[in-house]
Amino acid sequence: MRITILTISDRASRGAYEDLGGPAIDSWLRRTVTTPMEISRKIISDGFETVRDELIALCDRETVDMVLTTGGTGPSPRDLTPEAMRAVLAKEFPGFGELMRRASLEHVPTAILSRQTAGTRGKTFILNLPGAPSSIDVCLNAVFAAIPYCLQLIGAGHMETDPAILEAYWPGRLNSR
Repeated sequence: MRITILTISDRASRGAYEDLGGPAIDSWLRRTVTTPMEISRKIISDGFETVRDELIALCDRETVDMVLTTGGTGPSPRDLTPEAMRAVLAKEFPGFGELMRRASLEHVPTAILSRQTAGTRGKTFILNLPGAPSSIDVCLNAVFAAIPYCLQLIGAGHMETDPAILEAYWPGRLNSR
């Protein structure tokens, strides 16, 4: 299982701001996923072309199984991650964004400003996450149960989770849900 965590931030890419989102995602994955995985982390600047080109490279050339982005999903003029992602997707799964916003609204009223989404390009699953570490945990806890099965359906690598932390949903398998 090859996973790339892509932090999208002008300030973090310049070294003017410490990337907190990427490490939060990395920590969450290492706590939750039991399947051996290779995790790489990259930091790039905001902007449509930058994000689009990096996503294409990760999906088409590096053929990673999953890309988890953090940042660039708000209302600021440079927040163009969802637009860039939609330009590269073969299929969009808006339910991921809907569920992440719903879960986040239980914690902060500004969750309605977030524009996360998810989708696939080839055999790569891509998920947009917010930049705040506390929001990342909320969002991953809300949607991740569906991701291992999605990865299987698109022909990506196999993934299992620690059911004591988060039980992945598999049709036909006994789940506690």
